[in-house]
Amino acid sequence: MKWWFRQQLYTRILVAIVVGAALGVAFGDRVSLIEPIGTIFIRLLKMLIVPLTFLTLISGITKLDSIRSLRSIGGLALLYYALSSLVAGAVGVCVALLIQPGRGMVIDTAGEATNEIPQFDFIDQLVQWIPTNPVEAFAAANMLQIIFFAIVVGIALLSMGSRAGPLVQLADDGAELMLRVTQFVMEIAPYGILALVANLVASVGVDMLTHVGKFIVAQYLALLILMTVVDPTVLRFLARVNPLRFYRNVSPALLVAASTTSSAATLPVSMEVAEKNVGAPEKVWGFTLPLGATVNMNGMAACIGVIAVFSCNVYHIPVTLGGVLQILFLGLALSFGTAGVKGAGIVTSTILLQTIGVPTIVIVPILVSIWPVLDIGNTCCNVSGDLVGTTLVASRFGMLDRDIFDSGNLREERQNTKP
Repeated sequence: MKWWFRQQLYTRILVAIVVGAALGVAFGDRVSLIEPIGTIFIRLLKMLIVPLTFLTLISGITKLDSIRSLRSIGGLALLYYALSSLVAGAVGVCVALLIQPGRGMVIDTAGEATNEIPQFDFIDQLVQWIPTNPVEAFAAANMLQIIFFAIVVGIALLSMGSRAGPLVQLADDGAELMLRVTQFVMEIAPYGILALVANLVASVGVDMLTHVGKFIVAQYLALLILMTVVDPTVLRFLARVNPLRFYRNVSPALLVAASTTSSAATLPVSMEVAEKNVGAPEKVWGFTLPLGATVNMNGMAACIGVIAVFSCNVYHIPVTLGGVLQILFLGLALSFGTAGVKGAGIVTSTILLQTIGVPTIVIVPILVSIWPVLDIGNTCCNVSGDLVGTTLVASRFGMLDRDIFDSGNLREERQNTKP
């Protein structure tokens, strides 16, 4: 037991996945005896959805400090983060529609999906996103209305300036509290995942592996397009810097991102890289990187697109143009509200599934099983996007030290050569 609790969470989850799959193959339908453990884990995840989304969104918005921060540097940073998240979501949807993960997958349906993603009528959707009663929206877990209300509250807090200090601190503390609760829930994840995977394998069979493999391929292809096509285009034509040099300069941060799978844990390294290797001043990276670690989740936005198409294929829900627009909005809103810590993406995925009307009992175990693999690429893409945004802002306002950027570590060399 001591060995077990000394292991990292992802190691325990991987062991649980293997054991659960083995139990599903060996015992078949008899593993239903441990199904309640998995059901409890799913219910705990759902318990987090409303407060985590509401509080983390408000906390992220209020990181701007004031309405004035929305102008100039803040405005450009936010515009880039929003547009890049929309592009990432679109890339994820397009790649998933091309590869079609989940199509033909046979499941023993637990729960019923809606017949289709809610049809997109722009005016009607705008009306439906606005809650008439926020309490009712919270009680019904209407995530679109909750997200809208959180955005309004966040902007209102910014407009109040210093008078909103206690409320902002309350939102920050509340977000931190829910992240701590998320960590508690993730500590019991191996046991819930073991039960879920065992039942999933018993009911679905080995054929699931092919569909899961296509899901992983679709996600990594989307991330590859973002990091080799979209980001370099921004760097070359908007920031006017060499993309290859950029990736060489920021490689230490990407390595930390891959090893920790946490944007928040990578933040100190990203800040050091931005100053010493990229040449951005603290005035820029001191604002864009903490904000980006909170609201700029391009990897997660792409993943939301892939998850949505995968889930629709599994439950035979047609993906219409209106559904795609709905997914893109959710990708933007949910990626803005995703905390840069382990496990938060799983909760965000649960929010997505609930919003588009897909049962979680089948999809969530699959996502949890492969999340350690997905999280490596997602976090690298998130951190890369933060640093691309920082470079763009610094360049557009003429504050990028191009000598440092071109040399890779000139600032440190200058400091070392001082008498």
